[in-house]
Amino acid sequence: MTATVDTRTDYADFLDHKVQLANAGGFAPTILPDHLFGFQRELVAWAVEQGRAALFADCGLGKTPMELAWAQNVTAHTKKPVLLLTPLAVGFQIVAEAEKFGADAAPSRDGTVTAPITVTNYEQLEKFDPDDFGGVVCDESSAIKAYDGTRRAVVTEFMRRMPYRLLGTATAAPNDYLELGTSSEALGHLGYMDMLGRFFVNDNRTSTHRAMAFKGGKRVQAGMGGYRFKGHAEEPFWRWVSSWARAIRKPSDYGYDDAGFHLPDLQQRVTLVKASQTHPEHLFDVPALGLAEEREEARRTLTDRCEGAAAQLADADTAVAWCNLNDESAMLTRLIDGAVEVAGSDAPEAKEEKLRAFTDGEIRVLVTKPAIGAWGLNWQHCHRMSYFPTHSYEQFYQAVRRSWRFGQQHPVTVDVVTTKGGQRVLESLNTKSRAADAMFDALMTHMTDALRINRTRDFNLPMEVPKWLQ
Repeated sequence: MTATVDTRTDYADFLDHKVQLANAGGFAPTILPDHLFGFQRELVAWAVEQGRAALFADCGLGKTPMELAWAQNVTAHTKKPVLLLTPLAVGFQIVAEAEKFGADAAPSRDGTVTAPITVTNYEQLEKFDPDDFGGVVCDESSAIKAYDGTRRAVVTEFMRRMPYRLLGTATAAPNDYLELGTSSEALGHLGYMDMLGRFFVNDNRTSTHRAMAFKGGKRVQAGMGGYRFKGHAEEPFWRWVSSWARAIRKPSDYGYDDAGFHLPDLQQRVTLVKASQTHPEHLFDVPALGLAEEREEARRTLTDRCEGAAAQLADADTAVAWCNLNDESAMLTRLIDGAVEVAGSDAPEAKEEKLRAFTDGEIRVLVTKPAIGAWGLNWQHCHRMSYFPTHSYEQFYQAVRRSWRFGQQHPVTVDVVTTKGGQRVLESLNTKSRAADAMFDALMTHMTDALRINRTRDFNLPMEVPKWLQ
């Protein structure tokens, strides 16, 4: 017996699953709480009026109260709840801030709607029905691209027909303009590949930037990946970004007073530990060249680097020991008194509980990887950390900004621990750091200039009518 396949229906279903709900625009905000600062009210009002928008606000500028105010407006307008998605263990922090600001929010882990603002983490999203909600907020939305392809697809599918969407993150693209396409695509604006085709040229003629940048679900190359702006496309690009996003690093970016928003000093100390074992094919230590040598260096010097990090944090009242390998995590936990490890193999509930306990000051030293704990959490109570450098500038930036943020009362000290063989990795990280600062400054400049463009036309010259028409 041969099964009959209705190809027309299958293709119609395929197209239906690709369709984005048209942006109907936003609406006039009705709720702008008094606890918001002036720049926050301005950004919330703009995001509500847009309907689908992104707020790229630096760490400590109040993304959570802005997200909550946006969600309150959508709930009041649609008479439906809003789902607020967060990275792992950030939900309890959101709910606590909601209680502080008088917003009705509650966590949910089983797909039930628990409050007008229902808070859950990205890992639980599959349990929720998008038809139950009038809007969705993606907190720390840059973390979406850190997930594997399956998780990103689940988030995109959930948002696809959501009428109101808000992305909130500090680093939409810390060292890569092209990642702005990921945010645009999530909001249902221009797709990632459409953005490349409209504004960029690929000098390398490679398949796609994503194919180059991601291999096996892991990022292997950062930067523009051979892409550059088309001639005269840079200003239109930033005008396009400005049509759906706002970026801010400090209140004065929007003409407000910076009082109360000054970062403390950041001290970055590099500790170069001596490898107890040299490379078997070398007479003395030399900088590792290439990914294979770098991995060998990291494995061979694991004990030396962990002992160096533990020594740096020995006198810290509270600290974070960032690591990259499971063996590093286990050894740091053994070497540091009072250390608690948050491992990738822990159940989500166990990870959340440990991260909450550290946030509440119940743990002296937390040992974890940036991929687990570097997004969204506010750790102003901690101003010491150790870090093993990798090529990922975004992970380094996010890890440091857990503590170095507005509201921190102490200078923040970051002990970067490496070996002579790891010097090229550290140089790469520092180069990306300088490039990212320059890029964000450019982003702010271009977006500000784009917003200043006067799109109105004043016809204030007297009209001269030809004599033959008089």
